[in-house]
Amino acid sequence: MDVAEAKSSSGYGKAPWVFRGSAWYQLHLVKAEKARAYIPKEFKLVQAFGYTLGGFFLASYEDSPVGVFDELVVIAGLVWNRPTSCAWATRVYVNNGEACYHGRKEVGLPSQMARFSKTITAISRQPKDNMNGFFNMIGTGAKFCNPKEHLNVQETKIRCVDAADTYNISLKSAAVQASRFDHWMGPTIRMSLPSFSGGTECNPNLLKYSCKIECRVQAVQPLKVSRAIPITNDDDNEKSLEDYGSSSHEAKDHENDRQNFSTCVMLSKPILALKFNQMKMQVEAPVVLSQSLNSLETSVTSVP
Repeated sequence: MDVAEAKSSSGYGKAPWVFRGSAWYQLHLVKAEKARAYIPKEFKLVQAFGYTLGGFFLASYEDSPVGVFDELVVIAGLVWNRPTSCAWATRVYVNNGEACYHGRKEVGLPSQMARFSKTITAISRQPKDNMNGFFNMIGTGAKFCNPKEHLNVQETKIRCVDAADTYNISLKSAAVQASRFDHWMGPTIRMSLPSFSGGTECNPNLLKYSCKIECRVQAVQPLKVSRAIPITNDDDNEKSLEDYGSSSHEAKDHENDRQNFSTCVMLSKPILALKFNQMKMQVEAPVVLSQSLNSLETSVTSVP
């Protein structure tokens, strides 16, 4: 199989593209019937008992080909690609215009601009000692609380700014100071996360690309996801994708359906959450897949 290098946007340069930072990778149970509608018919959906594995990948990049930015990848489900399976993204949110353009044009991703706002709130842990519980009942328990018994809760709000249905997604997680609790960050591992993309208006080809990740990984409590009340986008100074040379959009009704499905994925039942610390991610240039109607085999052809 011959792999041809994909043409890149100016800011990204030649592949492979390297990203450094941290991320959450959370798997959810998604109804296969719903996911099927947003995955190209050429691919076989991996499912069992009426469900597939979707979820999301939330990353904060400290260094990348275009600098610092945040990304939320909503995964519709897994599709089969012998001898393994690949994730299919139904929506990608980023807060960097050049990353959005690169995702749409070069990687065939359904990328959209979004705002990411992060806040950290300290909350007190519930005292475990029975005596402290008694003092709490009489209103004096606060005097006996250990000041170290506080937990930092980080909330990330993602506000889509160029979709037909603007909304907030709020994610909450426990924040741990890595420098003080380095031994909690898990072992160093290396893995490959192959993915399919394409089939969009900006890039109609079906593509496959590889993400090689080296990080310290730990199992964590799933992030709590909630959808905020829809709001009106009245920010006139927000930089849009048109500033980077694209003016084409999918039909409004299709966008609404995709947006609603992405929300359903985010709010579906989580079954596993992993935190990637000290992450280095290397993304290879995408290649075009030639699909046979009578076979699930895929062959790689040159990118024009």
